Amino acid sequence: MEFFRIKRDIPFMSYGKLTTAISLVTFILAVFFLATKGLNLSVEFTGGTVMEVQYQQAANLADIRHRVETLKVGEVQVQSLGTSRDVLIRLPNKEGTSSAKLSELVMGLLKAGDAGVQLRKVEFVGPSVGEELVTHGLTAILLVCLGIVIYLALRFEWRLAVSAIIANMHDVVIIIGCFALFQWEFSLTVLAGVLAVLGYSVNESVVVFDRIRENFRKPGMRGRSTAEVIDNAITSTISRTMITHGSTETVVLAMLVFGGPALHGFAMALTIGIVFGIYSSVLVASPLALALGVKREHMIKIVKPKEEAVV
Repeated sequence: MEFFRIKRDIPFMSYGKLTTAISLVTFILAVFFLATKGLNLSVEFTGGTVMEVQYQQAANLADIRHRVETLKVGEVQVQSLGTSRDVLIRLPNKEGTSSAKLSELVMGLLKAGDAGVQLRKVEFVGPSVGEELVTHGLTAILLVCLGIVIYLALRFEWRLAVSAIIANMHDVVIIIGCFALFQWEFSLTVLAGVLAVLGYSVNESVVVFDRIRENFRKPGMRGRSTAEVIDNAITSTISRTMITHGSTETVVLAMLVFGGPALHGFAMALTIGIVFGIYSSVLVASPLALALGVKREHMIKIVKPKEEAVV
């Protein structure tokens, strides 16, 4: 299905050095922010107390945050949960104070401001559980990356495979770097979004590289340079890219705007991942393949004609 067809190939590869340089700068910045700021890990990873409270009218988040911060337990997170009356409170562990005692202290402060507030749920995540989640999360990312590397190595010639692998790893680092830069909370749902982006991004790279491989095998492409063959492959898949990614991005943006705090991190990771996934597949992976010297001879076996016997 195509909404439109571009008759003249767009010279993407002529901008390859520029787009690769931009990608390298953003990658370095992402690594820098990860190293200097680090991730703002959620209570699920660090351990702590999670409370859900409900008010009879719209809650004043600023007042709630001010009251809870008087306990001086560290960084406190207060946010709406679905409606303006439901509030989620995250508190780090406090040495010498149990989760039950901490929740009682918080409720005492909240009831002093509004006697009608009700405690809906209290959850405690211990430090050992948080460390276990971090370990399992890192293991999941490493296993997914390893699976993608093996898949691409088996599917494509090594120059294309290496380019696709670098592009996909680039997407993950950019997403995590954005969360480090803005200190957005990195939770299990965000981790799920990162894993989803890995699979989504590799799919786009496979589509583009499959078309490049097909073009190299077409007789009509034999007289064209490698850059022209790649430009034709990318141009011919633009309609498909816009339909697929446009539809997906619309749904993700709907989750980001209307999904509430529960889906915010997940939707934000997907939003960033989809944008950079398109960018990396078209303007990072393909120029890298060209820089690595991919040629028609690498895609198909060239059989030289036998010399005629001299009579």
